[in-house]
Order: sequence, then structure tokens, then C-alpha cells
Amino acid sequence: MRGVAAGESIVIPVIERQIAADLRVPEQAIGLVIFAHGSGSSRFSSRNRAVAEFLEARRCGTLLLDLLTREEEAIDVQTREYRFDIDRLGRRVVLATDWAQQRPDLKRLPIGSFGASTGAAAALIGAAERPAVTPAVVSRGGRPDLAGRALPRVKAPTLLIVGSDDEPVIEMNREAMRLMSAPVELEIIPGATHLFEEPGTLEQVMELAAAWFHRHFAGA
Repeated sequence: MRGVAAGESIVIPVIERQIAADLRVPEQAIGLVIFAHGSGSSRFSSRNRAVAEFLEARRCGTLLLDLLTREEEAIDVQTREYRFDIDRLGRRVVLATDWAQQRPDLKRLPIGSFGASTGAAAALIGAAERPAVTPAVVSRGGRPDLAGRALPRVKAPTLLIVGSDDEPVIEMNREAMRLMSAPVELEIIPGATHLFEEPGTLEQVMELAAAWFHRHFAGA
């Protein structure tokens, strides 16, 4: 992709183990977006990668995480015991944020979080724990309500994007909004279901996310 200055697969240490991630940073990047995937997914999520490529073309670096270690993933495939461990997933976003802040070529960049499904709760926990370096959060079809006690502590402006045909999740997002003191907006994409599989709906998510990160990275 034109303008990409760095692209690499990395590992981030987590208590005697490590999580895998893919990093891409365009030239003259204006910020770094950490991606937290939803339950049962991974950093290879086709939808998140499509959003990441769109952001990279607009000068946002991206860090797509596996929120579980290889060992945890092997267990979770059988038992599903980790995919809804929101505190664990949130800590992984915090560790990824700290890793980026400690790396000389990234530490100047403001850090945004993009969460899908349960990953939205993890992204919000990360933002609550690192408010000084996290000026923006975007949720796609997310479950921000699962962030629980972290919601009132989030300072970052937050954009919640939900499909109009994903009615239960719309109400869950509205409930999360009522618990947040940070600036928060809800965008409902007409005709979209939970996974934004309908033609043109994921593209709307991309446009909204890019505009949100550009707006708030500029003010960081």
C-alpha cells in the first residue's frame, strides 16, 4: 500500500506468555488505532482488516491484536471460557497501549481503539485505564455495556456504530451511553445487521471511523 513505512508481525508479553499482533504504520501517521476483535474471532478478522486498510490509507497506523495467547485460544475453542472474560481482554488492550507507548517510533502517536462485538468493551476498558494517551474510541456492532464499572471512567470521545436491524444491541449501546460521562455518539446504519454484511454498510462504518479518529487525533 502506498505510504506504508512499517509493516510487521510482533508479539506483546503478557504474564509469562505473549499475544500476537500485526502492526502497520503509514508515513506521516497521525495516530495509531488498536483493534480489539469480538468473541471467537482473531486479528485475522476480514471485517477488521478491511477497516484497518481503509484507515491506513488515511494516515492512521493500525495494530490488530489477538486478545488471547495461543494457549488460551486452544482452550477457548473447546470451552469458550475466555472469550467473555472481559477483564482479561481489557487488560490485553492496556498492555498493547503500554507496549506502543514504550516503542520509540510509536510513542509520539495518540492511540485510538476500535472494538467489535465484545472487543468494544475491551477497548473501553483500555481507554479508561490509559486516558492520557487515548483520545478516541470507536465501536462496531459492539457490546460496550460489558465494560461495566469502566464506563463512567472513560474520558475518550466514543463513537458507537450499530446496524438498524441489530435491535437488541442498539438498546445495549444506549444503556452504555447512559453510564458514560465522556462525549459519546450513536450512529445507526440503515439496513445493517450485526456483522454489517449488507452491501455498502461496512463502507459506512469505515467512513465514520476514519472521520472520528481524524477529528480527535487532531485535537490530541
